[in-house]
Amino acid sequence: MEFVALVALTLLLGALVVLVALAVGRRKEEIREEIEKAAEFAAEGSVAKGPASKKPKQEKQRSRKDKASQHTFSHPLLAASLKNHSGNVTCLDFSSNGKYLASCADDRTVRIWSTKDFLGREHKCLRANVELDHATLVRFSPDSRAFITWLANGDTIRIFKMMKKDDGTLSFKAAPEDFPQKHKASILNIGIAETGKFIMSASTDTTILVWDLKGEVLASINTNQITNSYAAISPCGRFVASCGFTPDVKVWEVCFGKGGEFKEVVRAFDLKGHSAGVHAFAFSNDSHRMVTVSKDGTWKLWNTDVEYKKQQDPYLLKTVPCTSSEGSRVALSPDGRVVAISDACNIAMFNAASGEVEEELQGIHSEEITDLRFDVNGRYLVCSGDKAIRVFHNAPGYRAAIRDMQDMLKKAQNEGMKQRLQQQIKEAQSTLDTVLAGPID
Repeated sequence: MEFVALVALTLLLGALVVLVALAVGRRKEEIREEIEKAAEFAAEGSVAKGPASKKPKQEKQRSRKDKASQHTFSHPLLAASLKNHSGNVTCLDFSSNGKYLASCADDRTVRIWSTKDFLGREHKCLRANVELDHATLVRFSPDSRAFITWLANGDTIRIFKMMKKDDGTLSFKAAPEDFPQKHKASILNIGIAETGKFIMSASTDTTILVWDLKGEVLASINTNQITNSYAAISPCGRFVASCGFTPDVKVWEVCFGKGGEFKEVVRAFDLKGHSAGVHAFAFSNDSHRMVTVSKDGTWKLWNTDVEYKKQQDPYLLKTVPCTSSEGSRVALSPDGRVVAISDACNIAMFNAASGEVEEELQGIHSEEITDLRFDVNGRYLVCSGDKAIRVFHNAPGYRAAIRDMQDMLKKAQNEGMKQRLQQQIKEAQSTLDTVLAGPID
Protein backbone atom coordinates (compact mmCIF):
# COMPACT_ATOMS: atom_id res chain seq x y z
CA MET A 1 0.00 0.00 0.00
CA GLU A 2 2.80 2.35 0.88
CA PHE A 3 4.40 1.58 -2.49
CA VAL A 4 1.15 2.42 -4.34
CA ALA A 5 0.75 5.65 -2.39
CA LEU A 6 4.34 6.56 -3.18
CA VAL A 7 3.80 5.94 -6.89
CA ALA A 8 0.58 8.01 -6.85
CA LEU A 9 2.38 10.85 -5.07
CA THR A 10 5.23 10.70 -7.59
CA LEU A 11 2.79 10.87 -10.52
CA LEU A 12 0.95 13.78 -8.90
CA LEU A 13 4.20 15.68 -8.36
CA GLY A 14 5.24 14.98 -11.95
CA ALA A 15 1.94 16.30 -13.26
CA LEU A 16 2.33 19.42 -11.15
CA VAL A 17 5.88 19.94 -12.48
CA VAL A 18 4.59 19.62 -16.07
CA LEU A 19 1.76 22.09 -15.40
CA VAL A 20 4.15 24.57 -13.79
CA ALA A 21 6.55 24.23 -16.74
CA LEU A 22 3.74 24.84 -19.21
CA ALA A 23 2.53 27.87 -17.24
CA VAL A 24 6.04 29.30 -17.02
CA GLY A 25 6.59 28.74 -20.75
CA ARG A 26 3.29 30.42 -21.59
CA ARG A 27 4.13 33.36 -19.33
CA LYS A 28 7.56 33.70 -20.96
CA GLU A 29 5.88 33.82 -24.37
CA GLU A 30 3.46 36.50 -23.12
CA ILE A 31 6.35 38.51 -21.67
CA ARG A 32 8.26 38.20 -24.96
CA GLU A 33 5.23 39.46 -26.91
CA GLU A 34 4.79 42.35 -24.46
CA ILE A 35 8.46 43.28 -24.86
CA GLU A 36 8.14 43.19 -28.67
CA LYS A 37 5.05 45.42 -28.53
CA ALA A 38 6.84 47.82 -26.21
CA ALA A 39 9.74 47.92 -28.66
CA GLU A 40 7.35 48.74 -31.50
CA PHE A 41 5.78 51.63 -29.56
CA ALA A 42 9.23 52.87 -28.61
CA ALA A 43 10.28 52.76 -32.26
CA GLU A 44 7.17 54.73 -33.26
CA GLY A 45 7.93 57.30 -30.58
CA SER A 46 11.50 57.74 -31.74
CA VAL A 47 10.33 58.31 -35.33
CA ALA A 48 7.79 60.91 -34.17
CA LYS A 49 10.49 62.79 -32.25
CA GLY A 50 12.92 62.84 -35.16
CA PRO A 51 15.08 60.65 -37.39
CA ALA A 52 17.37 58.31 -35.46
CA SER A 53 20.87 57.36 -36.54
CA LYS A 54 20.03 53.64 -36.52
CA LYS A 55 16.51 52.24 -36.93
CA PRO A 56 15.55 49.24 -34.80
CA LYS A 57 15.07 45.98 -36.66
CA GLN A 58 11.46 45.79 -35.45
CA GLU A 59 10.71 49.20 -36.98
CA LYS A 60 12.20 48.18 -40.33
CA GLN A 61 10.01 45.08 -40.40
CA ARG A 62 6.96 47.20 -39.52
CA SER A 63 7.75 49.82 -42.20
CA ARG A 64 7.99 47.05 -44.81
CA LYS A 65 4.55 45.80 -43.77
CA ASP A 66 3.15 49.35 -43.97
CA LYS A 67 4.63 49.82 -47.43
CA ALA A 68 3.11 46.56 -48.61
CA SER A 69 -0.33 47.61 -47.35
CA GLN A 70 -0.36 51.05 -49.05
CA HIS A 71 -3.57 52.06 -50.81
CA THR A 72 -3.62 50.78 -54.39
CA PHE A 73 -5.58 52.34 -57.23
CA SER A 74 -5.82 51.80 -60.98
CA HIS A 75 -7.87 53.38 -63.74
CA PRO A 76 -7.64 53.63 -67.55
CA LEU A 77 -6.88 57.36 -67.25
CA LEU A 78 -4.17 56.97 -64.60
CA ALA A 79 -0.90 58.19 -66.13
CA ALA A 80 1.32 57.92 -63.02
CA SER A 81 1.41 57.47 -59.25
CA LEU A 82 4.19 59.48 -57.61
CA LYS A 83 5.13 57.82 -54.32
CA ASN A 84 8.42 59.22 -53.00
CA HIS A 85 6.92 61.09 -50.04
CA SER A 86 6.96 59.30 -46.69
CA GLY A 87 4.26 61.58 -45.22
CA ASN A 88 0.84 62.79 -46.33
CA VAL A 89 0.97 65.22 -49.27
CA THR A 90 -0.88 68.46 -48.55
CA CYS A 91 -0.28 70.71 -51.57
CA LEU A 92 0.67 70.66 -55.28
CA ASP A 93 1.73 73.34 -57.77
CA PHE A 94 2.90 73.39 -61.39
CA SER A 95 5.58 75.80 -62.54
CA SER A 96 4.43 78.34 -65.13
CA ASN A 97 6.87 76.95 -67.70
CA GLY A 98 5.16 73.55 -67.38
CA LYS A 99 8.39 71.68 -66.59
CA TYR A 100 7.93 70.97 -62.88
CA LEU A 101 5.42 69.83 -60.30
CA ALA A 102 6.11 70.77 -56.67
CA SER A 103 4.63 68.83 -53.76
CA CYS A 104 4.97 69.23 -50.00
CA ALA A 105 4.19 66.81 -47.18
CA ASP A 106 4.48 66.40 -43.44
CA ASP A 107 7.74 64.46 -43.98
CA ARG A 108 9.67 67.78 -43.83
CA THR A 109 10.37 67.84 -47.56
CA VAL A 110 9.31 69.58 -50.75
CA ARG A 111 9.66 67.39 -53.86
CA ILE A 112 10.23 68.75 -57.36
CA TRP A 113 9.09 66.38 -60.13
CA SER A 114 9.79 66.63 -63.86
CA THR A 115 6.54 66.57 -65.84
CA LYS A 116 8.28 64.94 -68.81
CA ASP A 117 8.79 61.83 -66.63
CA PHE A 118 5.07 61.36 -65.91
CA LEU A 119 4.71 58.74 -68.65
CA GLY A 120 8.02 57.01 -67.85
CA ARG A 121 8.51 53.87 -65.79
CA GLU A 122 10.43 55.75 -63.10
CA HIS A 123 9.40 59.02 -61.48
CA LYS A 124 12.49 60.58 -60.00
CA CYS A 125 12.34 63.80 -58.02
CA LEU A 126 14.59 66.28 -56.26
CA ARG A 127 14.19 66.91 -52.54
CA ALA A 128 14.33 70.19 -50.68
CA ASN A 129 14.51 69.76 -46.90
CA VAL A 130 12.44 72.06 -44.69
CA GLU A 131 14.69 72.49 -41.66
CA LEU A 132 13.12 72.20 -38.18
CA ASP A 133 9.59 72.37 -39.64
CA HIS A 134 7.40 71.07 -42.45
CA ALA A 135 5.54 72.84 -45.25
CA THR A 136 1.77 72.65 -45.69
CA LEU A 137 1.63 74.82 -48.85
CA VAL A 138 3.99 75.37 -51.78
CA ARG A 139 3.83 77.78 -54.75
CA PHE A 140 6.26 78.38 -57.64
CA SER A 141 7.52 81.85 -58.51
CA PRO A 142 6.55 83.16 -61.99
CA ASP A 143 10.08 82.57 -63.37
CA SER A 144 10.09 78.96 -62.06
CA ARG A 145 13.40 79.66 -60.26
CA ALA A 146 12.06 79.76 -56.71
CA PHE A 147 9.14 78.62 -54.61
CA ILE A 148 7.50 79.75 -51.40
CA THR A 149 6.23 77.52 -48.59
CA TRP A 150 4.01 77.95 -45.58
CA LEU A 151 5.63 76.56 -42.42
CA ALA A 152 3.31 74.50 -40.22
CA ASN A 153 5.01 75.27 -36.92
CA GLY A 154 6.55 78.62 -37.77
CA ASP A 155 3.21 79.99 -39.05
CA THR A 156 4.96 82.00 -41.73
CA ILE A 157 6.33 82.05 -45.29
CA ARG A 158 9.78 80.74 -46.25
CA ILE A 159 11.27 81.32 -49.70
CA PHE A 160 13.52 78.75 -51.42
CA LYS A 161 15.69 79.57 -54.43
CA MET A 162 16.33 76.89 -57.06
CA MET A 163 19.88 76.94 -58.45
CA LYS A 164 21.48 74.83 -61.16
CA LYS A 165 24.68 72.98 -60.29
CA ASP A 166 27.55 72.46 -62.72
CA ASP A 167 26.14 69.05 -63.67
CA GLY A 168 22.77 70.61 -64.56
CA THR A 169 20.85 69.33 -61.54
CA LEU A 170 18.98 71.65 -59.18
CA SER A 171 19.85 72.57 -55.62
CA PHE A 172 17.74 74.50 -53.13
CA LYS A 173 18.64 77.28 -50.73
CA ALA A 174 16.30 78.83 -48.17
CA ALA A 175 16.25 82.61 -47.77
CA PRO A 176 18.19 83.87 -44.71
CA GLU A 177 15.00 85.05 -42.98
CA ASP A 178 11.39 83.91 -42.94
CA PHE A 179 8.51 86.38 -43.26
CA PRO A 180 7.27 87.85 -39.95
CA GLN A 181 4.33 86.15 -38.23
CA LYS A 182 1.16 88.13 -38.91
CA HIS A 183 -1.78 85.72 -39.12
CA LYS A 184 -3.79 84.86 -36.01
CA ALA A 185 -5.73 81.86 -37.44
CA SER A 186 -4.91 78.72 -39.43
CA ILE A 187 -3.67 79.36 -42.96
CA LEU A 188 -5.74 78.38 -46.03
CA ASN A 189 -3.60 79.28 -49.01
CA ILE A 190 -0.66 81.27 -50.30
CA GLY A 191 0.27 82.46 -53.78
CA ILE A 192 2.62 84.57 -55.88
CA ALA A 193 1.20 86.86 -58.55
CA GLU A 194 2.25 85.95 -62.10
CA THR A 195 3.40 89.57 -62.43
CA GLY A 196 5.91 88.91 -59.61
CA LYS A 197 4.71 92.02 -57.77
CA PHE A 198 3.13 90.52 -54.66
CA ILE A 199 2.52 87.48 -52.47
CA MET A 200 -0.83 86.59 -50.87
CA SER A 201 -1.64 84.63 -47.71
CA ALA A 202 -5.15 83.88 -46.43
CA SER A 203 -6.34 82.42 -43.14
CA THR A 204 -9.51 80.76 -41.86
CA ASP A 205 -10.71 83.92 -40.13
CA THR A 206 -11.58 86.81 -42.47
CA THR A 207 -8.01 87.93 -43.18
CA ILE A 208 -6.07 88.09 -46.45
CA LEU A 209 -2.62 89.69 -46.42
CA VAL A 210 -0.86 91.15 -49.46
CA TRP A 211 2.97 91.16 -49.13
CA ASP A 212 5.85 92.44 -51.17
CA LEU A 213 8.56 89.92 -52.05
CA LYS A 214 10.73 91.02 -49.10
CA GLY A 215 8.12 90.24 -46.44
CA GLU A 216 6.57 93.64 -45.87
CA VAL A 217 2.76 93.73 -45.60
CA LEU A 218 1.31 95.99 -48.31
CA ALA A 219 -2.36 95.58 -47.41
CA SER A 220 -4.75 93.63 -45.19
CA ILE A 221 -8.14 92.61 -46.57
CA ASN A 222 -11.13 91.84 -44.33
CA THR A 223 -13.38 89.54 -46.38
CA ASN A 224 -16.39 89.95 -44.02
CA GLN A 225 -17.41 86.36 -44.76
CA ILE A 226 -17.52 85.18 -41.09
CA THR A 227 -14.94 82.53 -42.03
CA ASN A 228 -12.86 81.98 -45.16
CA SER A 229 -12.92 78.55 -46.81
CA TYR A 230 -10.61 79.30 -49.76
CA ALA A 231 -8.67 82.16 -51.36
CA ALA A 232 -6.36 82.45 -54.38
CA ILE A 233 -4.63 84.80 -56.83
CA SER A 234 -5.93 84.83 -60.40
CA PRO A 235 -3.58 83.43 -63.10
CA CYS A 236 -3.29 86.91 -64.65
CA GLY A 237 -1.87 88.20 -61.35
CA ARG A 238 -4.29 91.12 -61.03
CA PHE A 239 -6.93 89.73 -58.70
CA VAL A 240 -7.27 88.15 -55.27
CA ALA A 241 -10.50 86.26 -54.57
CA SER A 242 -12.04 84.57 -51.54
CA CYS A 243 -15.06 82.50 -50.56
CA GLY A 244 -16.41 81.29 -47.25
CA PHE A 245 -19.47 81.03 -45.05
CA THR A 246 -21.49 83.45 -47.18
CA PRO A 247 -22.85 82.38 -50.62
CA ASP A 248 -20.76 84.95 -52.52
CA VAL A 249 -17.26 84.90 -53.99
CA LYS A 250 -15.54 88.26 -53.57
CA VAL A 251 -12.83 89.50 -55.94
CA TRP A 252 -10.40 92.41 -55.41
CA GLU A 253 -7.87 94.02 -57.76
CA VAL A 254 -4.38 94.66 -56.39
CA CYS A 255 -3.33 97.91 -58.07
CA PHE A 256 0.21 99.14 -58.83
CA GLY A 257 1.46 102.35 -60.38
CA LYS A 258 3.30 102.68 -63.70
CA GLY A 259 6.60 102.61 -61.85
CA GLY A 260 5.71 99.33 -60.15
CA GLU A 261 4.89 100.87 -56.77
CA PHE A 262 1.94 99.48 -54.79
CA LYS A 263 -1.13 101.75 -54.80
CA GLU A 264 -4.19 100.07 -53.29
CA VAL A 265 -6.54 97.07 -53.15
CA VAL A 266 -10.01 97.80 -54.56
CA ARG A 267 -13.14 95.67 -54.82
CA ALA A 268 -13.57 94.47 -58.40
CA PHE A 269 -16.70 92.29 -58.52
CA ASP A 270 -18.68 89.54 -56.74
CA LEU A 271 -20.06 86.22 -57.92
CA LYS A 272 -23.61 86.06 -56.56
CA GLY A 273 -26.01 83.17 -57.13
CA HIS A 274 -25.32 80.29 -54.75
CA SER A 275 -27.81 79.68 -51.93
CA ALA A 276 -25.22 78.47 -49.39
CA GLY A 277 -21.55 78.90 -48.53
CA VAL A 278 -18.94 78.28 -51.21
CA HIS A 279 -16.34 75.55 -50.65
CA ALA A 280 -13.85 76.61 -53.35
CA PHE A 281 -13.38 78.23 -56.76
CA ALA A 282 -10.94 78.19 -59.67
CA PHE A 283 -9.95 80.42 -62.61
CA SER A 284 -9.31 79.55 -66.23
CA ASN A 285 -5.80 80.32 -67.46
CA ASP A 286 -6.78 83.72 -68.92
CA SER A 287 -8.94 84.59 -65.86
CA HIS A 288 -11.95 85.06 -68.18
CA ARG A 289 -13.85 82.16 -66.59
CA MET A 290 -14.40 81.10 -62.98
CA VAL A 291 -16.00 77.99 -61.53
CA THR A 292 -17.42 77.74 -58.00
CA VAL A 293 -18.59 74.74 -55.94
CA SER A 294 -21.02 75.25 -53.05
CA LYS A 295 -22.70 73.61 -50.08
CA ASP A 296 -25.95 74.01 -52.03
CA GLY A 297 -24.96 70.96 -54.12
CA THR A 298 -24.11 72.75 -57.36
CA TRP A 299 -21.18 74.09 -59.31
CA LYS A 300 -21.49 77.24 -61.38
CA LEU A 301 -19.51 78.51 -64.38
CA TRP A 302 -19.13 82.28 -64.76
CA ASN A 303 -17.95 84.67 -67.46
CA THR A 304 -15.65 87.10 -65.63
CA ASP A 305 -14.35 88.86 -68.75
CA VAL A 306 -16.23 92.03 -67.88
CA GLU A 307 -15.58 95.76 -67.56
CA TYR A 308 -16.08 95.85 -63.81
CA LYS A 309 -14.78 99.45 -63.60
CA LYS A 310 -17.91 100.39 -65.58
CA GLN A 311 -20.05 98.45 -63.06
CA GLN A 312 -20.51 95.48 -65.40
CA ASP A 313 -21.17 92.31 -63.39
CA PRO A 314 -19.94 88.81 -64.27
CA TYR A 315 -22.72 86.68 -65.70
CA LEU A 316 -23.66 83.09 -64.99
CA LEU A 317 -23.11 80.61 -67.82
CA LYS A 318 -24.19 77.32 -66.23
CA THR A 319 -25.42 75.72 -63.00
CA VAL A 320 -24.86 71.96 -62.59
CA PRO A 321 -25.83 69.61 -59.71
CA CYS A 322 -22.87 67.85 -58.08
CA THR A 323 -21.76 66.04 -54.95
CA SER A 324 -19.56 68.09 -52.64
CA SER A 325 -18.58 68.26 -48.97
CA GLU A 326 -16.45 70.25 -46.55
CA GLY A 327 -12.95 70.31 -48.02
CA SER A 328 -14.13 69.85 -51.63
CA ARG A 329 -11.81 71.36 -54.23
CA VAL A 330 -12.50 72.43 -57.80
CA ALA A 331 -10.20 72.80 -60.81
CA LEU A 332 -10.89 74.36 -64.20
CA SER A 333 -8.75 73.29 -67.15
CA PRO A 334 -6.63 76.11 -68.63
CA ASP A 335 -8.83 76.29 -71.74
CA GLY A 336 -12.02 76.28 -69.64
CA ARG A 337 -13.36 73.07 -71.22
CA VAL A 338 -13.29 70.75 -68.17
CA VAL A 339 -14.41 71.13 -64.55
CA ALA A 340 -13.06 68.71 -61.92
CA ILE A 341 -14.56 68.52 -58.42
CA SER A 342 -13.34 66.47 -55.48
CA ASP A 343 -15.61 64.95 -52.85
CA ALA A 344 -13.79 63.05 -50.05
CA CYS A 345 -11.63 60.46 -51.91
CA ASN A 346 -13.42 60.84 -55.27
CA ILE A 347 -13.30 63.13 -58.31
CA ALA A 348 -15.93 63.90 -60.94
CA MET A 349 -14.89 65.43 -64.29
CA PHE A 350 -17.51 67.46 -66.15
CA ASN A 351 -17.72 68.89 -69.64
CA ALA A 352 -17.91 72.62 -68.93
CA ALA A 353 -20.05 73.41 -71.98
CA SER A 354 -22.71 70.71 -71.53
CA GLY A 355 -22.44 70.17 -67.78
CA GLU A 356 -22.40 66.40 -68.29
CA VAL A 357 -20.28 64.10 -66.11
CA GLU A 358 -17.63 62.49 -68.32
CA GLU A 359 -15.51 60.64 -65.77
CA GLU A 360 -16.06 59.49 -62.17
CA LEU A 361 -12.88 58.48 -60.36
CA GLN A 362 -13.71 56.60 -57.14
CA GLY A 363 -11.49 55.76 -54.16
CA ILE A 364 -8.41 57.49 -55.55
CA HIS A 365 -6.77 57.93 -52.14
CA SER A 366 -7.11 56.33 -48.72
CA GLU A 367 -7.80 59.77 -47.23
CA GLU A 368 -9.63 62.94 -48.27
CA ILE A 369 -8.23 64.72 -51.32
CA THR A 370 -6.14 67.71 -50.22
CA ASP A 371 -5.34 69.34 -53.56
CA LEU A 372 -6.56 69.20 -57.16
CA ARG A 373 -5.24 71.00 -60.25
CA PHE A 374 -4.62 70.80 -64.00
CA ASP A 375 -1.16 71.27 -65.48
CA VAL A 376 -0.57 74.46 -67.47
CA ASN A 377 -1.08 72.69 -70.82
CA GLY A 378 -4.31 70.95 -69.78
CA ARG A 379 -2.94 67.48 -70.49
CA TYR A 380 -3.05 66.19 -66.92
CA LEU A 381 -5.16 66.43 -63.77
CA VAL A 382 -3.24 65.78 -60.56
CA CYS A 383 -4.45 65.23 -57.00
CA SER A 384 -3.08 64.38 -53.55
CA GLY A 385 -4.73 62.78 -50.55
CA ASP A 386 -2.36 60.40 -48.78
CA LYS A 387 1.34 59.74 -49.41
CA ALA A 388 0.79 59.36 -53.15
CA ILE A 389 0.16 61.84 -55.96
CA ARG A 390 -2.12 60.61 -58.78
CA VAL A 391 -1.66 61.92 -62.31
CA PHE A 392 -4.57 61.45 -64.74
CA HIS A 393 -4.84 62.00 -68.48
CA ASN A 394 -7.34 64.75 -69.23
CA ALA A 395 -9.41 62.62 -71.61
CA PRO A 396 -12.51 64.85 -71.26
CA GLY A 397 -10.35 67.76 -72.44
CA TYR A 398 -9.26 65.87 -75.55
CA ARG A 399 -12.87 64.89 -76.32
CA ALA A 400 -14.05 68.49 -75.90
CA ALA A 401 -11.28 69.79 -78.16
CA ILE A 402 -12.16 67.21 -80.83
CA ARG A 403 -15.85 68.19 -80.70
CA ASP A 404 -14.99 71.88 -80.98
CA MET A 405 -12.73 71.26 -83.98
CA GLN A 406 -15.40 69.11 -85.65
CA ASP A 407 -17.87 71.99 -85.27
CA MET A 408 -15.30 74.36 -86.75
CA LEU A 409 -14.71 71.96 -89.63
CA LYS A 410 -18.42 72.01 -90.55
CA LYS A 411 -18.32 75.81 -90.75
CA ALA A 412 -14.91 76.11 -92.47
CA GLN A 413 -15.07 77.38 -96.06
CA ASN A 414 -11.34 77.69 -96.77
CA GLU A 415 -9.79 74.41 -98.05
CA GLY A 416 -6.52 75.05 -96.25
CA MET A 417 -8.36 75.57 -92.97
CA LYS A 418 -10.30 72.34 -93.52
CA GLN A 419 -7.10 70.35 -94.05
CA ARG A 420 -5.48 71.82 -90.93
CA LEU A 421 -8.53 71.01 -88.80
CA GLN A 422 -8.72 67.49 -90.18
CA GLN A 423 -5.07 66.92 -89.30
CA GLN A 424 -5.53 68.36 -85.81
CA ILE A 425 -8.60 66.18 -85.22
CA LYS A 426 -6.66 63.12 -86.37
CA GLU A 427 -3.76 63.90 -84.02
CA ALA A 428 -6.06 64.62 -81.06
CA GLN A 429 -8.00 61.38 -81.65
CA SER A 430 -4.74 59.42 -81.85
CA THR A 431 -3.59 60.92 -78.54
CA LEU A 432 -6.93 60.08 -76.93
CA ASP A 433 -6.78 56.49 -78.19
CA THR A 434 -3.29 56.17 -76.73
CA VAL A 435 -4.22 57.42 -73.26
CA LEU A 436 -7.23 55.06 -73.20
CA ALA A 437 -5.04 52.07 -74.08
CA GLY A 438 -5.04 50.63 -70.55
CA PRO A 439 -4.66 51.17 -66.79
CA ILE A 440 -1.41 51.66 -64.89
CA ASP A 441 -1.01 50.06 -61.45
